[in-house]
Amino acid sequence: MDIEVDSENNQYAGHQYVQYYNNSPDTLNRIFYHLYFNAFQPNSMMDTRSRTIADPDGRVLDRIQNLKENEIGFHKILSLTQNGKKTNYEVVGTILEVDLAEPILPGESALMDMRYVSQVPLQVRRSGRDNKEGIRLSMSQWYPKVCEYDYQGWHTNPYVGREFHGVWGDFDVKITIDKDYIIGATGVLQNAENIGYGYQKNVGKEPKKKGKSLTWHFLAENVHDFVWAADPDYTHTKITAHDGTVLHFLFQPGEDTSENWAQLPDAMDEALKWINKNYGKYPYPVYSFIQGGDGGMEYPMATLITGKRKWSSLVGVSIHELMHSWYQMILGTNEALYPWMDEGFTSYASAETMNYLKKKGKIPGELRDNPTLGAVRSYANFTQTGMEEPLSTHADHYMTNRAYGLASYVKGSATLAQLQYIIGKKDFQSALLRYYDTWKFKHPNTNDFIRIMEKESNLELDWFKEYWVNTTHQIDYAVDTLINRSAKTTEIVLSRQGVFPMPIDLTINYKDGSSSKHNIALRMMRGNKGSDSFTYEKIEEDWPWTHPTYSLTIDSPIGNITSVIIDESKRMADVNLDNNIYPRQVMEEEQPE
Repeated sequence: MDIEVDSENNQYAGHQYVQYYNNSPDTLNRIFYHLYFNAFQPNSMMDTRSRTIADPDGRVLDRIQNLKENEIGFHKILSLTQNGKKTNYEVVGTILEVDLAEPILPGESALMDMRYVSQVPLQVRRSGRDNKEGIRLSMSQWYPKVCEYDYQGWHTNPYVGREFHGVWGDFDVKITIDKDYIIGATGVLQNAENIGYGYQKNVGKEPKKKGKSLTWHFLAENVHDFVWAADPDYTHTKITAHDGTVLHFLFQPGEDTSENWAQLPDAMDEALKWINKNYGKYPYPVYSFIQGGDGGMEYPMATLITGKRKWSSLVGVSIHELMHSWYQMILGTNEALYPWMDEGFTSYASAETMNYLKKKGKIPGELRDNPTLGAVRSYANFTQTGMEEPLSTHADHYMTNRAYGLASYVKGSATLAQLQYIIGKKDFQSALLRYYDTWKFKHPNTNDFIRIMEKESNLELDWFKEYWVNTTHQIDYAVDTLINRSAKTTEIVLSRQGVFPMPIDLTINYKDGSSSKHNIALRMMRGNKGSDSFTYEKIEEDWPWTHPTYSLTIDSPIGNITSVIIDESKRMADVNLDNNIYPRQVMEEEQPE
């Protein structure tokens, strides 16, 4: 892409070449592009949805409806050819529908040559100009982007406000802009020696500036999007992390930013050590933390984050967006269909990474044995509101933003906590790495993920996927009663109060201070959990999911038993903890951060 920016009028002209490869077994007669900036126009789908949903995003509300002509966003397609031949196309909201000049056969490619002009909208959501912190250009989801075609066909979701899906490719981008601007972007800058302040610090000489503009040239290989931001007041710093990754930091200096941003490189290098070890090796040469946008939003090799934050908040948003590199930028899950597989998994890994940084003294806060328990309890509590919708719901079609957020971020995070509880911590940790190594750059779906968990644990888990993803059934188990069967034996009766079946970790505490730990698998699991933080001494008979009650006889008189506890670790997303212990007492909940 060659981009000429008119920063005074907040517009730019683009010339885009796309060599599109048809790697599918299908003949393609049409192709589609996303035109994201068209969402920022009055009465667009994003605007209407924001004004009619019960709980609109506070950043959007009716702001799009009130944009003036010079504040809206747009993409105007001037021409589009395929291998030099004209195509027929139509702009339909945020999608460009293209009838190809000739079919693209399986295994063949076509050169799509497009010219267009665009206007940068006033900052509303993710993209735009002049955000609340004064960043001039936050250029995310900013160019006509080819839609993904896969085994499910074309993915032409209009831009209503949720996540995205894209085609991996190699990006060669040249951005020509007023010479006073500094740019941070996806990829590796190719002409740093010719660029001014920030990227010039280690060169030792002033750049040669001709005319009123400079051209920034970036290359990014094997990514499915490209982001950039520009501001004349950016300060740029960089470090080479322990693994050789070059980390860039671009921010506006000031009393709300300078001190914290100066500490950020060290914290991110430390975080990268933990992430590489536990979730897979970061494969790209660079990553940039760029002040911009409207909160925090992830893109390949870069993120846009608002920068005027307290220290822990700045680290937290940086970790979360960096972690998206694994579950969205590298694994590339379709976020429209499976947002929880990105946002939820990212939230889980971010919580563990933040806990690690606390342990290393990089951020303040109390260490937690299990930092995702807060998400588990938040999800369990939300099930009682009546607002929960299945994880299988398309991201744009949740009835409320609250239901989307709890499903994608919180229940998504709790997904991993449940699986760790079911299969055991050791197998779970190795399965996470196997998932990454097996499915990176391949767009995995729900079944692909569950199959990895099954292979690593040697357990059947399809039941969990069906209940957890496709229903809103709730988990609720209870210790019903203890029955004195003889002078030496006690029968413990458990019951499944909710519809959702789960294996049970059971702890029995005795008067002498000792305890015994028992694992009760579901029969349909075809096995028991492996090595875990809950170290059980005895594997009990499997519990058939059709049976609402379960009896366990132990060799101890009833008077010797002080308590019986279901899931002492509290990892299981049981909606009622009060009946998990006998004799009855209120179990103290983990409070979410």
